[in-house]
Amino acid sequence: MDDVTAVLDREFPARRVAETTPARRGNTKETTLVRFADGGGVVVQFSADAEAFRTELALARAVRERTAVPTPRVLADGSLGGRPYAVVELVDGADLHERFSRVSSATRRRLSRGFGRSLAALHESFVFEDYGAVRVEDGRTGGEGDEDAGAALRADGTESWPSWFDAHARAGVDALPTAFDGVRDELLAALDDADVSGSPTPRLYPWDLRPGNAVFDGGDVAAVLDWGGPLSAAAGLAAAKVEHLVADWYVADGAPLRVAFREGYRSVRPYPEVPSVYRLAAVVRSAVDSHGVVTRPRYPELEGKKAVAFHRERMCEWLSAASPSDG
Repeated sequence: MDDVTAVLDREFPARRVAETTPARRGNTKETTLVRFADGGGVVVQFSADAEAFRTELALARAVRERTAVPTPRVLADGSLGGRPYAVVELVDGADLHERFSRVSSATRRRLSRGFGRSLAALHESFVFEDYGAVRVEDGRTGGEGDEDAGAALRADGTESWPSWFDAHARAGVDALPTAFDGVRDELLAALDDADVSGSPTPRLYPWDLRPGNAVFDGGDVAAVLDWGGPLSAAAGLAAAKVEHLVADWYVADGAPLRVAFREGYRSVRPYPEVPSVYRLAAVVRSAVDSHGVVTRPRYPELEGKKAVAFHRERMCEWLSAASPSDG
């Protein structure tokens, strides 16, 4: 008996499985889509990182409880053979990563406004005491036993905002492969010159809120799927990255999507201050994945030198805009 079958027998002993389809999602999870013979389905996920997975599930539950951001329900979680697993509601629809560049321009603008509203709702609902990685508090589960799953989430940083941001941005530069050596010194110089003084309110920075992690029902986003790797940071830094992943990632002219994204955000709360150095850091931290592999924008996806060129162009755009007086 394989592990997916074992989980299904444990959690749904009375239901017969009609079909299972592996669908790897992310670098640390094994994902299988399951259809039942009597209709409906679930997603079974196994993770290689128990602590990170516990945080991701707690945040997913809290987002569903606190906001209207469409988030699949976590139906069950546990451990099998030492591997943590979760069973999550299966939401029908298409992968928005494949559709976003192909839908009409009006639909793209509407979807972009929706992403803006979603980020603003998260900023309204999740405020922390510190900056840094968000984790489930020791001794808490962030699961069904907690009245509010979000109450178990804490940011583990103790540094000031300028110190945390500088370390965060420089870690991104350090992770860039040699293909970016031609721009590395300029990036570091921009960070040296940056003025990010102050103590902005630490708010949720969802690491991967983007079309590529959404289900599209033909008209709107039906589900946001990935809540892994959350941070607590200035709202402007989160806005810079999500706006980049929505407005710049898929189409050549992102200006209309940028406007729509900000309109959506402002329909919930005022748009935060976003210095150019925040946008620069957002591009840098989006250019490679957790294994240091260059990420692939657009769809069909750019690869190799074309992907590097995309990221370098965005970096140069914000290098030219960043200045000591900009922050």
